[in-house]
Amino acid sequence: MLKKEKDDRFEKNDSLRVLMVGDVVGKPGRDVVIRRMRDIRETYEIDFVVCNAENAAGGSGITPEIYNAIVQAGVDCVTLGDHAFRQKSFLPVLRSNDQRVVRPANLPSEAPGRGWTILEAPATEKRPAVKIGVAALLGRVFMQTQGDNPLAAADKLLEKFADVRARFLDFHAEATSETQIMGRYLDGRFSAVLGTHTHVATADEQIFPNGTAFQCDVGMTGPFESVIGRKIDSVVENFRTSLPTSFDVASGDARLNGTIVDVDPALGKARAIRRLNFGIDD
Repeated sequence: MLKKEKDDRFEKNDSLRVLMVGDVVGKPGRDVVIRRMRDIRETYEIDFVVCNAENAAGGSGITPEIYNAIVQAGVDCVTLGDHAFRQKSFLPVLRSNDQRVVRPANLPSEAPGRGWTILEAPATEKRPAVKIGVAALLGRVFMQTQGDNPLAAADKLLEKFADVRARFLDFHAEATSETQIMGRYLDGRFSAVLGTHTHVATADEQIFPNGTAFQCDVGMTGPFESVIGRKIDSVVENFRTSLPTSFDVASGDARLNGTIVDVDPALGKARAIRRLNFGIDD
């Protein structure tokens, strides 16, 4: 059982408590999620888990087997980003319209999969069951995979979530400025706008004036003795010589990065936000 330090700022009461897990990278990242998710949920009284797992298969994409293992470990919704279609074996899952996985909503409509979903967190002693809208969007600044205008796509998502108070967006983007724009644009209209993609957690977690929890990037779940999850020597050699090298997934110091958001279930406004960062054996 994990030890949790008491902090009155994070008393749960009747809040809906959602954990967003940052980019899962390779087997080290999967191992953290699979081994520790039940423990995390119990210790922190988590009601619902969103997990970006687009790098879970060897550092690029996801397979049906990995997806099933992550969901069975206690993840309620898997989000994807620019590597959503990297593993061909996963395309049938996306085409099946499985409501537990979303790819970026601003990709072409012809792309397989769904860009948003509405799921439910179960009732607790202090509140009834709560519907949760979860969506993913791709940024455009410095991104090789280009989607439609993410702000316009966000407006369309609001139409889909018209009857849902708790709304969570995984904004998969490279530039912190673009992520901040998205957060400010949706302040008061989404419960949380949380960034992924850079694999580096930012220390800017906050609640905006109109009630949206925000963080530029919730970080990476994977090997931290690395360069954003890849073996150090190979990446350094590539940068030093410009010669192609194999960016294999590293293995040392597996950790989980994520962010917990407490939401008022009636209003959909964020009440609290905090980061998680711990090793697989902590």
